[in-house]
Amino acid sequence: MKFVITELIWNEGIEILREMGEVIYDPNLWQNNQLTSLLTDADALIVRNQTKVTGELLAQAPKLKVVGRLGVGLDNIDLAAAREAGVKVVFARNANAISVVEYVFAAMFSFSRPLEKASQDVKQGNWDRKLFTREEIYGKTLGLIGVGEIGARLASRAKAFGMKVIGYDPFLPPYELACTDIGVNMTSLEKVLAEADYVSLHVPLNDQTRNLINRESLKTMKKTTFIINTARGGVINESDLYEALKSNIIAGAALDVLSKEPPEGNQLLELDNLMVTPHIAGLTEEAQVRTSELVARECVKVLCGQGSLCIVK
Repeated sequence: MKFVITELIWNEGIEILREMGEVIYDPNLWQNNQLTSLLTDADALIVRNQTKVTGELLAQAPKLKVVGRLGVGLDNIDLAAAREAGVKVVFARNANAISVVEYVFAAMFSFSRPLEKASQDVKQGNWDRKLFTREEIYGKTLGLIGVGEIGARLASRAKAFGMKVIGYDPFLPPYELACTDIGVNMTSLEKVLAEADYVSLHVPLNDQTRNLINRESLKTMKKTTFIINTARGGVINESDLYEALKSNIIAGAALDVLSKEPPEGNQLLELDNLMVTPHIAGLTEEAQVRTSELVARECVKVLCGQGSLCIVK
């Protein structure tokens, strides 16, 4: 078997693949012109979010049987082209969910209790207790847009902190665990945006979700609301968000994803009420070990003719 890996993977995943055959690995291979030639006899292609798995690329890989996605977002993979080519696509189902959830909590606490800013202020010779008197997250409303695996895990932890949790997800059946056991109050998108103190996005990027958060929806939020995006950059219209933050239509935002990564000349970076991170919500050591091992094993299963619960339908 020949495995071609075009982006960052942890060694634990590579070792699993090496037991099965040849591994070609270069974390920058996704931007290398040699990629297509390496794929001519490859059985598996393993990517993150930078590699564009298009119909044209798949046509250069006649032996390819499986594409492994080291993550959960699939907008860089042409699933229709993969199906037409008979190529299975597997992803890191739930492997980084805990890490993303903890990132959302870190963002909420950064807004409610900005310890780093307070520490820096003290180190500069100040002692301004009033400036850093903020609010508890206890009793606040967390609004989830998308209540899948990550949303459900986030809700259960938010409940433990005494938060009220409301959610919007048109694809969630009424008797899912998030509703029956965790107690997420499912409602409309409009109500989530209007009532939430913190809005957390957990949806894929597609024609239905692109620019879901825009000028009109931002105006329906409270001025004290913070929005957190660990999903995909295109879900938020960044020009509209810039105007909303600059005009204090909402209180602040934490973005782990942007429409263009890394950002170049993005006006959002000028704002003090914005936190931005380099797409790291799912990047903890534990999550990346799980992700690398899971995707490696699932690719091997496909090549060996076994079933996989991580195949994209």
